[in-house]
Amino acid sequence: MKIVVLGAGVIGVTSAWYLARAGHDVTVIDRQTGPALETSFANAGEVSPGYSSPWAAPGVPLKALKWMFQRHAPLVLQPKLDRQRIVWMLQMLRNCTTAAYQINKSRMVRLAEYSRDCLGELRTETGISYDERTQGTLQVFRSQKQVDAAGKDIEVLAADGVPFEVLDRAGCIAAEPGLAGARELIAGGLRLPGDETGDCFKFTNRLAEMAVAAGVTFRWGVGVQRLETAGGRITAVHTDAGPVTADRYVLAMGSFSPALVRDLGLRLPVYPLKGYSLTLDILDAERAPVSTVMDETYKVAITRLGDRIRVGGLAEIAGYGLSLNPRRRETLALSVNDMFGGAGDVDGAAFWCGLRPMTPDGTPIVGATPIGNLFLNTGHGTLGWTMAAGSGRVLADLISGRAPDIQTDDLGYARYLNGGRAAAPALHPAHA
Repeated sequence: MKIVVLGAGVIGVTSAWYLARAGHDVTVIDRQTGPALETSFANAGEVSPGYSSPWAAPGVPLKALKWMFQRHAPLVLQPKLDRQRIVWMLQMLRNCTTAAYQINKSRMVRLAEYSRDCLGELRTETGISYDERTQGTLQVFRSQKQVDAAGKDIEVLAADGVPFEVLDRAGCIAAEPGLAGARELIAGGLRLPGDETGDCFKFTNRLAEMAVAAGVTFRWGVGVQRLETAGGRITAVHTDAGPVTADRYVLAMGSFSPALVRDLGLRLPVYPLKGYSLTLDILDAERAPVSTVMDETYKVAITRLGDRIRVGGLAEIAGYGLSLNPRRRETLALSVNDMFGGAGDVDGAAFWCGLRPMTPDGTPIVGATPIGNLFLNTGHGTLGWTMAAGSGRVLADLISGRAPDIQTDDLGYARYLNGGRAAAPALHPAHA
């Protein structure tokens, strides 16, 4: 089949790769001049299936109120009357229950674990290199209250068979020797030895090169304007370079996906959460992280990427603007200086922000739609890098009419039908 993929971030490129490997004729369209130049450009660098958790969790509404008065809050709501934002936030609040959290986290972990396995297979098969490390992730708690609150996550990890280690202060420093200087700040930790790290930008660019060799066509600098429909199907995608036609269309445009399908009657509950990062050159390798350390207090991930340290995280509900807030830089710098003081050049660090496409339940939207030949791969939030390979492979299987290796009926758009329940019947390409 001839397939058009809209978007060339890590999600769009992995989708194109797996579709091409399945034998399809694939064209990718993106407004940028190359791959991964928006949200995938400078993310935190962690591939952390076990830490795949929805932001919607018990206690978050109360925490969010407290964070409003904190200088270094992990989540910030910028005041603005925006109907899309209000609807999304109300949907998110409905998911802030214990029952919803366990369901949402379990399906996120399922997709993320599968994706990590797919990434490993891809690496073995192709030899792709992207400053990758397979040395686990350590979540560091600064208080006993945080240690105790990790219990609900540990229950889900245990139920899903995800290996984990509960560590005391000494155990944390043994796993990450660079934390020795932060000894007095550490109350304990949760380590996931199966997690990985890597540079998402490097990965996406190298996979795009391999996709070209596999027959994928990339059209750079081409803006997508609208989708044309007839008879319940997409008949063309209109771009600023003219119309493009295909048998199937894949929407992988992150936070910009909802606007493209709104006139088609699809209401994608995807809203941007602005995230920030610093990229530091390493000054003292002995003080630097070995892999990824997650500072639970500030929701900041500190990751070793070759000879650099990537410090990423935070979330602003602030619409689609890309202005750099200096207060967010202060928070990132505070976290890395607390945990790994002297390890990297904080003053000379590159400061960046991107828009993470978040669903109110945390799970991405992967699969078919009520429009016969339109498929979605969007809404991955802070976990696009973690879930990319698995999402791309699942999507390719569904489009090709193959049964995916994991359960997928609760990953698609259908879960938002019938009042948002995931019990709606799964849509299948055979119905197209």
